[in-house]
Amino acid sequence: MMSKRLDVRKTHKLFIGGSFPRSESGRTFRWEAPDGAAAANICRASRKDFRDAVTAARGAFAGWAGRTAYNRAQILYRCAEILEGRRAQFREELRAQGTSAAAARKEVASAIDLLIYYAGWADKYGQLFSRVNPVAAPYFNFTVLEATGVVAVVAPSESGLLGLLAALAPVITGGNTCVALAARDYPLCAVSLAETLHTADLPAGVVNLLTGFRAELLEPFATHMDVNALIYFGDDHAEIAQAESSAAENVKRVTVCGRAEWEGAAALNPYAILRTQETKTTWHPFRF
Repeated sequence: MMSKRLDVRKTHKLFIGGSFPRSESGRTFRWEAPDGAAAANICRASRKDFRDAVTAARGAFAGWAGRTAYNRAQILYRCAEILEGRRAQFREELRAQGTSAAAARKEVASAIDLLIYYAGWADKYGQLFSRVNPVAAPYFNFTVLEATGVVAVVAPSESGLLGLLAALAPVITGGNTCVALAARDYPLCAVSLAETLHTADLPAGVVNLLTGFRAELLEPFATHMDVNALIYFGDDHAEIAQAESSAAENVKRVTVCGRAEWEGAAALNPYAILRTQETKTTWHPFRF
């Protein structure tokens, strides 16, 4: 008589450079559902994992920033399509992490809508925020936007899916690459989101997702010399002070965002793209 089949349990790994490695340190941390009904061992990213992720992000930056805005929009839309097809999985994971059924349905729908929103803005924000400057001289004066580079993102600690996507989408919409630290208490959706991005034609290294502890990784996020900007979601004043102080070593831009920047209608804002954009002004002479 055949024994009862055992379920294949998911291995929750990191997402670095388009691959799913375990932490180089071999460390994990135990995650448990609030009701105790589920548990998992989650990879605990180290400083070395973060350095590897930055290397992958830097290697992908030129290609991603060099793509047409329309192509980036297509890829973001494809991400939304795949997320739409996996709604049931994300709802189940949100519920396992303590979210009610109604709230889980709303969060997944909002996450899909957010991706569609930024896909729509990908080839339009440049027209809105770039400009021709009036000058009283025989030359044209243009101001255009350029991607900042590699962006480190500390995702909101209160959300497993919507907060993470609200942190990532404006960054990659603008042609940047990023390394993101997911919420420690909501790791399941982060790993599944990495799988979604991986199958959506997003080039390897554009988004790198780590799971682990803020207390361990915030300092390297802020001090790494090849990270051009840091976006921090949260309201811990000690962490904010640490990030701003450490980032000053290479004059890294630090943007602090609260709950209003990822929850509700405020998360749908083209000005969020400007957090990781540089302005370039060019003078071009002309002759009559």
